Parts: sequence; C-alpha cells; structure tokens
Amino acid sequence: MLRALHTAATGMDAQQRKIDTTANNIANVNTTGFKKSRAEFQELLSQQIRPAGQGQGPAGVDVGLGVKTAATTRSFSQGALESTENPLDVAIEGSGFFPVQNEQGEMLYTRAGNFKVNQDGELVTADGMSLVPNIVVPQDATSISIERNGTVSVMLPGDTEPVEVGQLEVASFTNPAGMRSLGRNLFAATQASGQAQLSRPGEQGTGELSQGFLEGSNVQIVTEMIDMIVSQRAYEINSKVIRTADEMLRSVTNLK
Repeated sequence: MLRALHTAATGMDAQQRKIDTTANNIANVNTTGFKKSRAEFQELLSQQIRPAGQGQGPAGVDVGLGVKTAATTRSFSQGALESTENPLDVAIEGSGFFPVQNEQGEMLYTRAGNFKVNQDGELVTADGMSLVPNIVVPQDATSISIERNGTVSVMLPGDTEPVEVGQLEVASFTNPAGMRSLGRNLFAATQASGQAQLSRPGEQGTGELSQGFLEGSNVQIVTEMIDMIVSQRAYEINSKVIRTADEMLRSVTNLK
C-alpha cells in the first residue's frame, strides 16, 4: 500500500507537468512563430518480485513504480500565415529559421519574422537583434521588396529599377527538436540539434519566404483543451488512488 502511495504521487507529478506544458501552449496561442510543446512520459523501473521462468511459473511478477517525464519536445509544424500588409513582415513557408545575432555575438535562431529598421538602417528583430548576414536599408529608400528566395531590394528616389541591398538566409538543422528554447521566440543550437546549415530560402530543403505575412502559432486551441481535460481527469484518478491507499492503511492500523 505504501508502494501505491508513491506510485500515484509520480502520476500526479507527471500530469502536473503536462498541465504546465498545455498552459504554456494556450498562453502563446497568438504568439508569432510560437511552436507548441508536448510532454512525453516513461514508465519507471519495475520492482521484480519473481523473475520470469523461476520455478514453474512461465511469467514473472513485476510491480510498476510509477511514471516520469522523459522529455518535452517541440513541434515545428507550420503555423498559419497571417497577412499583415507590412513590407518588413516575413514568414517562412516550410522548414528553417532566421539566423540572428545578439549583443554578445552569439548566433540564435527564430521563426518570428516581424522585422524592424533601427536607427542605422539595419533590419533587426523586435528585440533589436541583427540579422545574419546584416542588411542595411538606405534611409531614402521609398519601398522595400523581399523575394521568395530572400533577395532584398529597395527603390531609391530617381531610380527606375530596384537596387539589391542584401540577401536573407535561413538556417536548417538535422534535429530541430533538439534546439534549446531561450524564450522571446529564440532558439539556440545544441549538440542534439546539430550545427546550423545556412542557405538561401528554398534551397537544401528549406522553405521560401512570403513578404507581408507572419507565421502564427501552431497551437490548436481545441486540441489543447482536450489534452487539459484528459490530464485533469488523470490527476484526479491518481489522487483517488492515494486516498484509497490511505483508507486501506487506516483499516490496517485500526485492527485489534
């Protein structure tokens, strides 16, 4: 009965982690470029009371000791594209990440393409991080055009043809699920994800770009609500197991 108390407690802890993950997904349902997470579980090592094949029994006797959280993985499925009519908004249609550089010079990666122009004319993220490679828009540019292959061109006063000012690149990873989430729509490469491979959009299996669009969150609110209900019921059932085991222990202690 004491074993049942600890086993049910691991179940409650696991369901609490799943609820936490679901709550974060729902909270970011309108976050640009957000990728939902999924909690994955594993059975804990069972206690072997009798090995299989011992004596005359064809099967052994094992008692499970509960569950643990094995991993929290990100789903990098495509989010819905939302039209903004802002020429500095860019979405990736397919796989890949925008490479950016923070103030410390560290390479980071994002799916959020809501870019801005800073005081130096550089294309930067909403947090002011520079794109890699760096792209500078002339101050007197009257319009900016970003092709599907990442070519950035501007129209200057007096010119009849657009002038190319830079090239957007996208980064791909062997295992994007192994990237480390840093918050603020940013990811960092790890040993599990592999090194970033930079290429033009549309090359090496990466997606092409869409100017004037932003990628929305890939969270499906109905699916998350169902997961939350299932997790809540599983949490309640585990709590009932604890109450049942407690009542059985009370019955034992009351024996005379």
